[in-house]
Amino acid sequence: MGQLPVIAVVGPTAAGKSDLAVELALRFGGEAINADSMQLYRGMDIGTAKLTIPERKGVSHHLLDIWDITYTASVAEYQELVRPLIEDLRIRDVVPILVGGSGLYVRAALDDLEFPGTDPGIRARLERELAESGPAPLYARLTEADPVAAAAILPTNGRRIVRALEVIEFSGRPFSATMPSYDSVYPSVQIGLEVPRPELDERIELRVDLMWAAGFVDEVRTLREEGLAGGLTASRALGYAQVLRFLDGSWSEEEARAETVRATRRFARRQESWFRRDPRVRWLPYDASDLVERAARLVTCGL
Repeated sequence: MGQLPVIAVVGPTAAGKSDLAVELALRFGGEAINADSMQLYRGMDIGTAKLTIPERKGVSHHLLDIWDITYTASVAEYQELVRPLIEDLRIRDVVPILVGGSGLYVRAALDDLEFPGTDPGIRARLERELAESGPAPLYARLTEADPVAAAAILPTNGRRIVRALEVIEFSGRPFSATMPSYDSVYPSVQIGLEVPRPELDERIELRVDLMWAAGFVDEVRTLREEGLAGGLTASRALGYAQVLRFLDGSWSEEEARAETVRATRRFARRQESWFRRDPRVRWLPYDASDLVERAARLVTCGL
């Protein structure tokens, strides 16, 4: 048998990706690599559904708990960390198993994807414009400068619009030239877990209930004392942003809980749309009785 491909287990939140990744690691002698942008943060455990040590069943997990909550996440930096890790595992004939629902992080790990540099001065000026005028004028400018990029970005996504305009001004190249392609740099198999929408909505609500029962509010309270509110990335995480609003008195606890459910359901739909666009993802029903066997066959069928 030839060398196994890199495996990626993807799909919406609450689909059971982490558990499947562990089972595939046990089956193939692999190790898991986190591709969830918020599980990179230390202390963000309950709200990100990080597997506990017993749940990992002895499987090594990489790129968990590497950043402080005040650190601003960067997919470019993630790529710099994950690529040597994948290559090291492959050299040692250990199967890398990416697992997570952060689509761009998965693509950064697997695909021929370059990240242009940044210019703090340009970024600051564009962010001032965004704060003063809102996203509409900036989006109109992007539509004129790079219609392909504009078509792929929501007109209300100010942060993404600013980034696109920054790259255009900084590099002199269209932002669309830097957008993801489907060209893998490693032999890979992407397995998507498919959950019918009503069931996914129920699973998300159950997950939020379990988060609250496990002490999620206390986790956020502790992280707030450690500077969570000042973390540009971590403070926006699902659930954490909502509980921060409860803790600062803007919402009741029930409002924070209900909004966490709503926001997570919206996010799950965006995740599914992202992964559905990738023709390489092979979808399996999340609750199949032979899920691990079917996933294993997808991994080995090309050998």
